[in-house]
Amino acid sequence: MKRIHIKKPDIKGFFTKVKNLKPEDIKRHYQEKKARRQRILEQRRNSKFAKKMQPVYKWMNRFSLVLHYLLACVLNFLIEVISRHSFFEAWSYMTGTPLVFLFNAFLIFATFMIVYLFRRRVFVRILLSVFWLFLGACNGYLLLKRVTPFNAQDLKVLSDALELTSNYFNGFEIVMLTIGIVAVVLWVISMWRRGGQYTGKMHRIIAVIAVVASGFAYVGLTDVAIDKRVISNYFGNIAFAYEDYGFPYCFAASLFNTGINQPAGYSEETMAEINKDGCLNVSETSRSKEELPNIMFVQLESYFDPTEVEWLRFSEDPIPNLRKIYADYSSGYFKVPSVGAGTANTEFEVLTGMNMRFFGPGEYPYKTYVKTTPLESAASALSSLGYGAEALHNNGGNFYSRAKVYNNMGFDHYTSKEFMNILKTTPKGWATDDILVPNIMESLDTTDGTDFVCTISVQGHGDYPTEPTLENPEINVTGVEDEGKRNAWEYYVNEVHEMDKFVGQLIDAIEQRGEPTVLVFYGDHLPTLGLEAKDLKGKYLYNTNYVIWDNIGLEKKDGNIAAYQIMAEVFDRLDIHTGTIFNYHQQRRQTKNYLADLELLQYDIMYGKQYVYKDSGAPITEGHMVMGVKDATITSVVEQLKGTYSIYGENFTKQSKVYINGEKQTTKFLNNTRLDLKESEIKDGDQIMVAQCGSSNTIFRTSKTYEYTGGQLVEVTDQDTDVENGRQAFVEQKEEKKK
Repeated sequence: MKRIHIKKPDIKGFFTKVKNLKPEDIKRHYQEKKARRQRILEQRRNSKFAKKMQPVYKWMNRFSLVLHYLLACVLNFLIEVISRHSFFEAWSYMTGTPLVFLFNAFLIFATFMIVYLFRRRVFVRILLSVFWLFLGACNGYLLLKRVTPFNAQDLKVLSDALELTSNYFNGFEIVMLTIGIVAVVLWVISMWRRGGQYTGKMHRIIAVIAVVASGFAYVGLTDVAIDKRVISNYFGNIAFAYEDYGFPYCFAASLFNTGINQPAGYSEETMAEINKDGCLNVSETSRSKEELPNIMFVQLESYFDPTEVEWLRFSEDPIPNLRKIYADYSSGYFKVPSVGAGTANTEFEVLTGMNMRFFGPGEYPYKTYVKTTPLESAASALSSLGYGAEALHNNGGNFYSRAKVYNNMGFDHYTSKEFMNILKTTPKGWATDDILVPNIMESLDTTDGTDFVCTISVQGHGDYPTEPTLENPEINVTGVEDEGKRNAWEYYVNEVHEMDKFVGQLIDAIEQRGEPTVLVFYGDHLPTLGLEAKDLKGKYLYNTNYVIWDNIGLEKKDGNIAAYQIMAEVFDRLDIHTGTIFNYHQQRRQTKNYLADLELLQYDIMYGKQYVYKDSGAPITEGHMVMGVKDATITSVVEQLKGTYSIYGENFTKQSKVYINGEKQTTKFLNNTRLDLKESEIKDGDQIMVAQCGSSNTIFRTSKTYEYTGGQLVEVTDQDTDVENGRQAFVEQKEEKKK
């Protein structure tokens, strides 16, 4: 057998050559490399294959626009195959809605016009093709993991998304993804070297004009397509919109069409007419301070009355508590702005009175405007009448940027799951809603007077498992032939049944409290269970249900109402008139130009000159909100036998983290009075505190800081410059802006 000899690398010789390298040697090397490259290109041009292909290349250059559009169609089809996870569904979309398909292909085609600005046209075509396919792949993968497709808002929270990589990818997928990305990058680089160059005359001025013209052509074509109802510029459900109108258009719309465009006729005179004699700036009520009730809104995640489904049958009524209050108190259909997703947009309409229809398609104002800019809301409006304003949510404080949003809306406190001792979750890992009851009571205790309380539940959140998940479901579901769908419906209905129990528990707690209260329950959107309008008794996908419970003797007044009108309606029944938008609804509802003037008013407040505030001033200019309503406290530090430490105190939760000398420690939550440190060492002089932490390492609130000395804790006196506890996240953000 012949031996294979591996030549030993001459490392010493290599470094000798590098040491003796001269500038002229480097220059000569690159000149030789360039000459060698030119010879290779020349050989390729003069090869038999190249000569045979010259007529083909000439023909392709002549009809390049047509070929670009055909390439755009191919890319568009591949994107839809990836997004829909099915060749046949993509084919059905293409053949069933050809105008929509060709419109999306035109957008891709328009981007290919920049090819004519470069000599390396093959490389630029490849680069653009990879770009579009990469976006399609992102969308396809995200739709495997969640309901909402890939959109521009994901780019705005990219840093948070990177921290959640492990939630979307397992270890094997991360490795394969990395290998795939590296392989594509290397291939693209190789095509830059091997792709060849256009040898004809360059007409860059004409190319620039063509790029601009194609952009304007796409805008004009979009307007025509909207007018002819080929596409829509309103996405009630962003997932459905992507299916109906295609990925390229929907993604571009989410990227460029945000906010509210200036309506026709917007001017100071027009706004003065709408706000005649300052009628929208009033803040008044005929009720005395003692007569004003607590006003509480509870948004139930993915809730609607399951008996609204025509073909669904149940072993017993899944919502007995809500059914009873439907019969005794004001109730009806609740028109929401989204289907199957979009929780924050229903919440936005309720809290602000603004109509989502005037915003860009698929937009979340929580992620675009209110995250960074103060905006009046029910919280700020009622605060002007002496109300305390409390917000609660049994999910993360940073979810939908709520911490920053509620601060900018004028709330006093926000109790998120970081401040709740959540021990019970659904089989899908969401906190159950019963945890909200004691926390709502604690929030009401923060003031001696009346309160406005906004509560966002999470128990009914999807997705809904198609495999049997509940061992002994209280409610059995029939009427669904497919076993997987029946399992999903049974899971959902039983979670709704648990939500109904929460409703009963909350009403009992309020009655025991004995304070005058008006309590509104409503669903934010239908669940993601494939419902169609024909399946529902109301024949409308944008309807959930609401009910207004009270203990002050309000007249029962049933009727259907939109999410953006409900707050003004409740205020009106209580003879409360406050808040610019809410006053507008009370005064102008069912009058001429009601919606047109509402659009003008929303634009003026958010994106215009704020003429409506000219005489009265903006109701809110900065936030003052505090996270949580009580501090975690540390009473002692105990060293265990194995050299580990335990922190004892009160009000600890799973989101409590121990900090030693300002550095976060690996912390194990035992219960609300004990935290364990398995990997930390505590020495005399160390400073210890406990923080309630949200995602992205956000510190929401801290305990007092103590110095550890001889096994004892000595409180470190607060400095005058210390941030008000519970406002750490907001003040730090403000300081960063100043820099």
